[in-house]
Amino acid sequence: MNQTEKTIWIEKLPLLTEIAEKREVLWRNPLNGDSTVGISQSGITANDVEDASNRLKRFAPYIEKVFPETANSKGIIESPLTSIPKMKESLAVKFNTDIPGKLLLKQDNALPISGSIKARGGIYEVLKYAETLALEHGLVKESDDYTKFAELELRNLFAKHKIAVGSTGNLGLSIGIMSAKLGFNVTVHMSADAKQWKKDLLREKGVTVVEYADDYSKAVEEGRRQAEADPLCHFVDDENSLDLFLGYAVAGERVAAQLNEQGIKVDNDHPLFVYLPCGVGGGPGGVAFGLKLQFGDAVHCFFAEPTHSPCMTIGMMTGLHDKVSVADFGLDNQTAADGLAVGTPSGFVGKKMELLLEGCYTISDDTMFELLTMIADTEDIRLEPSALAGMTGPIQTIRHQVTFADSPTATHLVWATGGGMVPETEMNMYYGIGRARTEGSGK
Repeated sequence: MNQTEKTIWIEKLPLLTEIAEKREVLWRNPLNGDSTVGISQSGITANDVEDASNRLKRFAPYIEKVFPETANSKGIIESPLTSIPKMKESLAVKFNTDIPGKLLLKQDNALPISGSIKARGGIYEVLKYAETLALEHGLVKESDDYTKFAELELRNLFAKHKIAVGSTGNLGLSIGIMSAKLGFNVTVHMSADAKQWKKDLLREKGVTVVEYADDYSKAVEEGRRQAEADPLCHFVDDENSLDLFLGYAVAGERVAAQLNEQGIKVDNDHPLFVYLPCGVGGGPGGVAFGLKLQFGDAVHCFFAEPTHSPCMTIGMMTGLHDKVSVADFGLDNQTAADGLAVGTPSGFVGKKMELLLEGCYTISDDTMFELLTMIADTEDIRLEPSALAGMTGPIQTIRHQVTFADSPTATHLVWATGGGMVPETEMNMYYGIGRARTEGSGK
């Protein structure tokens, strides 16, 4: 984008000036409307998501067998839905803003196997690919006991095939761990901002890690290019994968069941506000779609992005989607929220969300670190920085007078996207940074 084009966009959308200045802002999506229309125009159906849900149920006996940590859930990969009343009180004090409704945390940081939201879509896509190969070779039927996926015959089949992915870290963990367990040759192409411990962990699991000095987009580009040259290689495309999207979307029915178990209503008189940290967009997009299938217009979904990397916000505001990047508005895409350090959004997801997303907002690294320390102190929950991006959602929507956000019958759900695999030394470092910044700000 040249300077003239940038000037035209800023004149048309003045909020872009604040975004370019790295301020914390909230953008309301003017196209957000009837969920039924948005879902029908997406080209994705409830049956598609149900098919994904059933596939995960078929694989549950295998998952339980090879990952004993899933025994309590019988191989279903799911996370707790937790009330955080002490955190709610501390947020109200810090931001001088009352939150009349409930505040819940969806703890995808505690998802088994890979400890982040990426365990949903990433593991699902690998399982679907494995099932497709096994069915094509006549080694399994859908009616079989899927524990047979742990047998040598199937592992020998998968050893002849490759899986590749480009990642800032968490998607790489879910794809790498699951693919290696099944017996695939798996390569994770990682950007420079990916954490070293994530690279080390993958290598320990037998995954090939290729590092790039550039950002996430370069890792994806190279991974895609190499996979296209190899007919036996399946590329997990974080920017354009329907399978990833469907794996994430299964979260909708899971959350609906958890809310029901806790006696929490969701309808027009009891609205649900959901705040989803966003990188390239696949995870939050899929989850938001699944929630819309369950609750329609009673759920209001917002994406949360770092002030230095608001790619989805810019893509959706302008309608340019993957044809625009944060660099076009002078932003450097440098953030401690490494999973959200994405310069160009997924056009696939942005277009699916055009009629379904309520809006986006941004959050600074300083705020994320301060909230990371706060939730550790108040609720004894340890999260990685990017997982705190959603935490200012209730403050933003209430301050900007989003309809019903300040209702005492509203439920605010913050999606904690990762942290379960972070080494203790790293987590202590995060906590220390948050403590120093809190004390430095005098809050």
